[in-house]
Amino acid sequence: MTEETPRPHLLARIGALVAEAFRGSDRDLTSGPLGPAVLVLAVPMVIEMIGESIFAVVDAFFVSRLGADSLAAVGLTETALHLVFAVVVGFTFGVTAVVARRYGEKDRRGAARAGVQAIGLGIVFSVLAGAAGVWFAPDLLRIMGGDADVVAAGTLHARIYYGGMPTIILLFLNNAVLRGAGDAQSAMRALWISNAINIVLDPCLIFGWGPFPELGLPGAAVATTIGRGTGVLYQFWVLARGKRLRIRRKDLAVEWKVAKNLCVVSLGGIGQMLADVLPWILLIRIISGFGAVSVAGWVIAIRVAMFVILPAWGLSNAASTLVGQNLGAGKPERAERAVWITAGWNVGFMAVVTVGFVWFAPEIAGIFSAPPEVLALAAVALRVVSYGYVAYALGMVIRQAFNGAGDTRTPIWIDILCFWLFEIPLAWGLSRTALGVDGVFWAVAIAYSASAVVSLLWFRRGKWKTRKV
Repeated sequence: MTEETPRPHLLARIGALVAEAFRGSDRDLTSGPLGPAVLVLAVPMVIEMIGESIFAVVDAFFVSRLGADSLAAVGLTETALHLVFAVVVGFTFGVTAVVARRYGEKDRRGAARAGVQAIGLGIVFSVLAGAAGVWFAPDLLRIMGGDADVVAAGTLHARIYYGGMPTIILLFLNNAVLRGAGDAQSAMRALWISNAINIVLDPCLIFGWGPFPELGLPGAAVATTIGRGTGVLYQFWVLARGKRLRIRRKDLAVEWKVAKNLCVVSLGGIGQMLADVLPWILLIRIISGFGAVSVAGWVIAIRVAMFVILPAWGLSNAASTLVGQNLGAGKPERAERAVWITAGWNVGFMAVVTVGFVWFAPEIAGIFSAPPEVLALAAVALRVVSYGYVAYALGMVIRQAFNGAGDTRTPIWIDILCFWLFEIPLAWGLSRTALGVDGVFWAVAIAYSASAVVSLLWFRRGKWKTRKV
């Protein structure tokens, strides 16, 4: 009985920390025990990314009922948008790093001004990119390898999706500002508000349930845009009233020096995302050579994979914020310890995911309503790609540690080496063997593992600790 007395106490402490994570915390991330700090920060970040992954899975779940052409069109539409995502997500790395560094320096007004400049730049970029996407939508689908049926099925959907670009980009950017300040709870809530609306509207607008019109595939884009737009409105409300970070009227002026610093710091992040995303575009281009069934199977597999990879990225984001704030507070050794704690949790999580995917890939793919040949290929892709997950779990935490330190350039060279010079040639070569399209999946798993090894070796050198932002 005596041996078991600490257990309720430990469970009570964990329960209190989880409650704090959901409720919102004023905890100083630069002092005190690191384990609780990681937990309080990571829980809402993981749930935020689960929300982002649910977007992808929900759309694929309902769109799969419209047939392989519609599902392929969704996959190609989003893949063509990956270049824009690369710029935006890369920019958010710099935004989080700068906001976290100012916050760690106890300069809350500086953090707020950096957030304002980031949002302003995001609005301008999203309007320009959205207009281009609307105009060139059918051309983008053709460039990505879509045949005439896929282009016909997907053009209107793509135009609506691209037209909603400001909601997509601002949802990412605002959450980057909130995470940099340590307000992971509000970022989490924004994604879940968006998701709740998307889940309700998706089937209503696609299939015409109740009083809603039956829009088919374009209905998915309308639902997503409305959901994300509502999330953005919530973020603006939080930023105007927040406890950890509040943007006031006097912070709204244009400050070119701050904006320039954000762009300079973010250049490395943008470069690393381009180096990371462009290979994915080339991969789906290779896969599209095997036909619409292969593309549809890959879309299902990657949507399911994102359902677990994005939460792992959410956990990795905790390392980014902790590194940024602790370097700002002049505590590099504490920053490094936060990385190892976060990496341990992430590796454990992805190890469990790998076992699940290896054993239950056909059953997982089977939740989608798609032709048997599509589901069979999706199951193979899920199983093979998951072999690289444990290594990737370590690599993504280290990558976010570099980004949190403002060292956004090191991951570029790692990506160029592991994905451009290694993964793409390997995928092309293996797909030309008896493996066929399965060779692409093996190349992804192998490249994940190689990237993690290279990242670890560079991280151990410690140069990131002296990076100025």
